[in-house]
Amino acid sequence: QVHLVESGGGLVQAGGSLRLSCAASGRTLSRDAMGWFRQAPGKEREFVAAIAGSGGSTNYADSVKGRFAISRDNAKNTVFLQMNSLKPEDTAVYYCAASNRLVLSTLRAWYDYWGQGTQVTVSS
Repeated sequence: QVHLVESGGGLVQAGGSLRLSCAASGRTLSRDAMGWFRQAPGKEREFVAAIAGSGGSTNYADSVKGRFAISRDNAKNTVFLQMNSLKPEDTAVYYCAASNRLVLSTLRAWYDYWGQGTQVTVSS
């Protein structure tokens, strides 16, 4: 059973930065695609960023492109989301997800395991 734990969320002013971490246990995920999603109050959970199992390819939602960066440290079984130039509209609960597949996807259904989420609040 794969267990994902996110950390690094918090309250930050607009224009600030946060770095989210997602630590995995239960299985080595070095060959698995990983993703970050977010859900704001009253909205659907949406794709933010993903990285392929090889770490060679990444994909971002248009709304975060150029501001967010996803990376992974396979030695630590951890995935990161560096978030810069944060905006109030980035406020949401951020979820880490892991897939049993090597190739990344923007689809929620592609991912088999989910963390419990970490709150990110950006004040204006």
